[in-house]
Amino acid sequence: MPKVTRLISLKKSPANPYVLFEQWFESAVKAGLKLPNAMTLSTASRRGKTAARVVLMKDVNRSGVCFFTNYRSRKGAELRSNPQATLLFYWTELDLQVRIDGSVRRVSARESDAYFRTRPRESQIGAHASHQSRPIADQSVLFAEFLRLSKKFEGREVPRPKHWGGYRLKPRAFEFWKGRDFRLHDRLLYTRSGGGRWRKTLLSP
Repeated sequence: MPKVTRLISLKKSPANPYVLFEQWFESAVKAGLKLPNAMTLSTASRRGKTAARVVLMKDVNRSGVCFFTNYRSRKGAELRSNPQATLLFYWTELDLQVRIDGSVRRVSARESDAYFRTRPRESQIGAHASHQSRPIADQSVLFAEFLRLSKKFEGREVPRPKHWGGYRLKPRAFEFWKGRDFRLHDRLLYTRSGGGRWRKTLLSP
């Protein structure tokens, strides 16, 4: 009979899910994975129509998980009408997955400005040139607008567009999944109580 041992336990796992998330994320970074901060962002319209896309985590702290995008995009429209979302990290090479559910709100203009200044200049211009999620006739339209704006901002700082900035998801639940042989995967769920404490539950795979 094959020997099976669990890697995740209620007693040995951290009381705070952020600690475990940071440990797993650091493992992905140290493993040299391409874009370890890539995550699937799932949203839904007010009527429940769902959508998902991959975005990049730019910051994580005890206030939540931060990412940046165009506020006028489809995800921006959905987050305005239904500010609930799910984030999913899947590090295939490590057989690790983390799902985070929570509410989303915009970060301050000051925080968005600070991050925007760190972006490559071409990406700053691209944020102005792209009307994200809107139809275009062909790529030449986008390239022409990029070139026009490059000349417009030549020799000066590119300002952050008012329609571009950050969101922060405040978690209400974390689920950690570790792939195992024989489909005996580890699943550990953290849920936040009304008092702000985290409750841990092991789940069957």
